[in-house]
Amino acid sequence: MERIPEPDLMNEAAQALAYAEADFSEPHTYCIDLLKTSLPDLPKSGAALDLGCGTADISIRFARAFPGWTVDGLDGAAAMLAHGHAAVQQAGLSDRIHLIEAYLPHGSAPRDRYDLIFSNSLLHHLADPNILWQSIHRWAKPDAWIFIMDLMRPDSVDQAAQFVQQYAANEPDILQRDFYNSLLAAYRIEEVQSQLQQAQLSHLSLKSVSDRHYVLWGRL
Repeated sequence: MERIPEPDLMNEAAQALAYAEADFSEPHTYCIDLLKTSLPDLPKSGAALDLGCGTADISIRFARAFPGWTVDGLDGAAAMLAHGHAAVQQAGLSDRIHLIEAYLPHGSAPRDRYDLIFSNSLLHHLADPNILWQSIHRWAKPDAWIFIMDLMRPDSVDQAAQFVQQYAANEPDILQRDFYNSLLAAYRIEEVQSQLQQAQLSHLSLKSVSDRHYVLWGRL
């Protein structure tokens, strides 16, 4: 099945509200657990950059798991960031998490370089995947840690619909719609491998971790 792109920004008010209210504890906890096991040598303190932070759920979970770290989150959707700011404040982490509106590859981060760059479910939104890899080169320190998690495109639209029923049947219609569209827009592992080669990042490790997710990790 060929990739079917979806909008790169999730900026609808109803869409942002649905994501803010959704319970992503299972996949997002899994994401942080995978980060821990993939990067066991991560130091106890540092500065991290979350690319495509959305409503900041992953940023918050990372900050709680790594209390010595600060996190700057970038996202191009003001509607998502509005909920993210509220979530960060409610979590009592405003001193360690800072969210910035930036539509990649434009915009800027508070720091020139970061010890760690991580991202969850950003790549499949990008019509030009090089934007993510260029952003890593732009903001990563020479020896920075990298961790990316994203969806894999299924073999067919029927399989995508099956995944929606299997994993999101109880979610609101708007989340089911977005999950389906994201599956169709996701890249396959072999496509990501090709992207990494072109971006001179082929030394990073890459593997599937579920029937619909892959992770890549390593150091520059």
